[in-house]
Amino acid sequence: MIFAAGLGTRLRPLTANKPKALVEIGGIPLLGIALRRLRKYGCKEVVVNVHHFADQVRFYLSRQLDLGMAIHISDETGMLLHTGGGLKKASRWFSGSPFLVVNADVLTNMNFAELMQKHRTSNAIATLAVRKRTSSRMLIFGRDQQLAGWTHTVTGERKMSRVILPEEETLLAFSGIQVIDPALFDFFPEKEIFSTIDLYLAAAKTERIVGINHDKDIWVDVGKLPAIQEAESVLNYIDM
Repeated sequence: MIFAAGLGTRLRPLTANKPKALVEIGGIPLLGIALRRLRKYGCKEVVVNVHHFADQVRFYLSRQLDLGMAIHISDETGMLLHTGGGLKKASRWFSGSPFLVVNADVLTNMNFAELMQKHRTSNAIATLAVRKRTSSRMLIFGRDQQLAGWTHTVTGERKMSRVILPEEETLLAFSGIQVIDPALFDFFPEKEIFSTIDLYLAAAKTERIVGINHDKDIWVDVGKLPAIQEAESVLNYIDM
């Protein structure tokens, strides 16, 4: 699944007349880069959620038949559901096997096949790609990189799913890339709008959710205008 429904307010004026997913890096829309990377790693079927300028995304996807992928559109035009709500709405397309979920605005050279393999051997309900980087929102991991909580480093707010000793804590930032087992769907709340982080924190109380550090990979969050130049500078190193 590709999360492509975001408003892209931090990328204005580029998103004044187009969705964030269609902002171009080196002449290629972010969504196109994500699709081509998924294809490279053997993906044959993908779900893309849409909201902001949804018709533009639909049109773009209709012209990607040469990719040889079945593309399903999860329509959120009536209401933006956030990442967790978007996953819940799209969940009817997923059953049985673990699947990869990526943010359209993340540019990376991460080996998705390796991430999937690590998930399959982790005995986890979800595997999250994480990094040591500066962020106000950090995930808290305990022993064996198991998710234990979340913290806001500026306000000091903490949400803990399980009790761990202070010396066991490791703070890492989520990279917007994850492998999910459909068993996670059992933890969907009744509400429609929620984040995947809240979903993971709820599930982590009883289930194993792990973090995989990928500091050695190229990773750019193309969420703000200054990141455009950085993304263009590394595009040639992104395998598609």
